[in-house]
Parts: sequence; C-alpha cells; structure tokens
Amino acid sequence: MSTPKGPTLAVLPAAKNEASGAAQILQPSGWPAPKGYANGMAADGRIVVTGGVIGWDSQGRLPAGFAAQVRQTLSNISAILAEADARPEHLVRLTWYVVDMEEYLANLRELGQIYREIFGAHYPAMALVQVVRLVEKTARVEIEATAVVPR
Repeated sequence: MSTPKGPTLAVLPAAKNEASGAAQILQPSGWPAPKGYANGMAADGRIVVTGGVIGWDSQGRLPAGFAAQVRQTLSNISAILAEADARPEHLVRLTWYVVDMEEYLANLRELGQIYREIFGAHYPAMALVQVVRLVEKTARVEIEATAVVPR
C-alpha cells in the first residue's frame, strides 16, 4: 500500500485567547498564505446560515454604488448574526456573488477597509462568483454567510 502524496495540513487557531471550540483555520503546509480569506475552516458548535443577503436598508432601499452596497450587505449579515447571538468572528464561510468582477476588483482597497470596519480582521473561507444578474435588478452584490457558534 502506498502513502498518499501531497501537502500536509496545518490547523491554526483562528484567533488567540478564544474559548475552546473556536473556529480553526485550515492551511496546507507549503501553500502560500491567502490574503483576505482562509483556504478552509473547521469548527464545532451551532450552525447559523443566512440566505443571500443584499444591501437593502431597513426601508428596502439599495444605496447607489458597489462599495456602499457591500457596506450595507455586510452590516445586514452582522445584524442577522446578532439575532442568533453570533458575532463576525464566528463566520466560517462567505460566498460573494457580484454582477461585475471588474467593479469588485476596482474597489478592493475600499472593500478591505469596509470589511475590517464591520467584521474586523477575521477572514473565513470565501468564494467570489460573477453572475449574470441578481433577483433584485439594481443589486450589485449578494453574500451568503455561514457561522458556527461555539457551544
């Protein structure tokens, strides 16, 4: 029987001084460190899942501009998490759907600042997908979130 070849896996704590059961970052050894996301996460606890969240405000209005919609979308996700007694550091996965990849790339610096203002320096596993359109025609971004709240 042969031994499988490939990278070994490092399991890193997501943050120092977190309670037992905190999410862990999965980083195969030898892989370059990701910037602004994790390759994988492991966690044990109560799962909190959002639907596709867009940047509507409490009156159902979308702000003008991509970055403004991202800000409101992340704020909306944070509010949903709070309803489940979850916090941004409990996030283990985000899936971003954007209607224009170039618009996303052109706003990276501002998006990073907005992200850190709302979620801090916690970077879960993430995926970014360009789509033809979203259900709400004027929405520029939709994000799904998964969090795991430690027991």
